[in-house]
Amino acid sequence: MLLTSIDPFVQEFERQFDRALRQATGGGNGTGMPMDGVRRADDVVLRFDLPGVDPGSIEVTVDRGVLSVTARREEELTEDERPFVRERVMGSFTRRVYLSEHLDADAIEAAYDNGVLAVRIPVLEKAKPRKVAVQQSGGGRKAIKS
Repeated sequence: MLLTSIDPFVQEFERQFDRALRQATGGGNGTGMPMDGVRRADDVVLRFDLPGVDPGSIEVTVDRGVLSVTARREEELTEDERPFVRERVMGSFTRRVYLSEHLDADAIEAAYDNGVLAVRIPVLEKAKPRKVAVQQSGGGRKAIKS
């Protein structure tokens, strides 16, 4: 028979330690703002999960090739509410993404809908795939001029 004892102090310590670790690491992904990125033919779209964030607190800036997204989530408790479990991370969050020189930082668009911030970054024309015409000569060889 295996005997175990439950120590409420130890349980509370472990719960608080886990909560602090999640806050420090942003829930395990190193940030409080998980992101997906997709490359399409004409643009790149970054989607940031920001549930419960006031859209007015979101800032998207670009400075020297770095896109920064900052948001704030605050919990408002009434006088008669006393939390007994706190797992959701509150406070300010910032995520920085280094942009390629092939993206048009001057034409970035952002929209927030249903807890997701979508940032669209167009690809510069010079970076888009293009078809190269193949020249044919009339039987003789034609040299390519440099």
